[in-house]
Amino acid sequence: MAVTAQLEFTEGELLANADVEAPLIAGGVRCHGGFADDGTYRSPRTKFRVPAVEAWGAHHEEVFGEPVIHVPMEQWGEHFPNVDQARFLIGAGVPEPLIATLTRIGTVEGYGANIRLLKPTNLQRFFDEDIKGTATDHLGGGLFEAHGRDEAGWEEEAGHKDMWFASRDIAFETRSAELDIDGMLERMGFGQRGREGAEVERLLPADIDPELEAIVTLMVRVLFIEVSAFHTFRWAEAWLSDTDLVAGDGEAGRLVSYIRADETPHVSYLATALTEMRGRTWIGTSGKKHKGADMVSRIWDQLLGQSLGPGREQSRRAVMGEVEHWCMAHGGGADILAEFNSLSTS
Repeated sequence: MAVTAQLEFTEGELLANADVEAPLIAGGVRCHGGFADDGTYRSPRTKFRVPAVEAWGAHHEEVFGEPVIHVPMEQWGEHFPNVDQARFLIGAGVPEPLIATLTRIGTVEGYGANIRLLKPTNLQRFFDEDIKGTATDHLGGGLFEAHGRDEAGWEEEAGHKDMWFASRDIAFETRSAELDIDGMLERMGFGQRGREGAEVERLLPADIDPELEAIVTLMVRVLFIEVSAFHTFRWAEAWLSDTDLVAGDGEAGRLVSYIRADETPHVSYLATALTEMRGRTWIGTSGKKHKGADMVSRIWDQLLGQSLGPGREQSRRAVMGEVEHWCMAHGGGADILAEFNSLSTS
């Protein structure tokens, strides 16, 4: 889409769908998005959202002289287990760890919808420079809401959470219904989501409004999840598209490709808004002014280190625990596990 000179959008516009000729139906479920008359997939709520984000990014670069921040996907490395390991597990008759992984991904997507609970208003009070006509000024006016609807669905249309589950059930012919999904999630660390009302460690100066810090922290955290997830999309598409390996004639892999397309606008708007905040002067509750670059960097560096280090290792341990659990539940489990480990490339 061409960049538009328009910089102000209503919430209705940012939630508007592009015209489609046919809906997306997956596993009998009506999903969001649809297809143009030439068969091209069109993501939901992108009629104005995509050109708006492009326009805001171009405007920021023109005014502030800095491009939108880029997060290299390669920093996160390949997905674990890798594609060869995934193929091996299925061929060895141990698909359960992969079913668990797809379930975990869908569950995380559901949690991601919580970003819509952020409904910031009058963010201008936190910044010295004008934010009119920016992605920042539209976060509470449609951008967070669109993101949440994409992840968890809206009204009768399924979102990413149920699309991942549909992909799983198509590929494994609803075999997941025979498994203890709650037990899987418990083993993978989803049994407890943290203590209610637990105090959150602050990273910014005391006079930075906690609301602003919470918003930026969640945005950075979600951005890293979205960027690192592209490895997951590439991994899942590779083996879910293999018609000799899983059921569904490639439909499961195609469904993941549609989810991947939907996630691209999320990365774009989050990166654009964070770039805008980074380029501006923040105003503390005491009236003291802070460089936005310093404020964003404190959160960015902390969460990037967490994502690339402890967070990645925790995820790997959870997946490995599930692999070991299911390998040992099958005959010859020790040999299966040894072969699985021999295929590791990381």
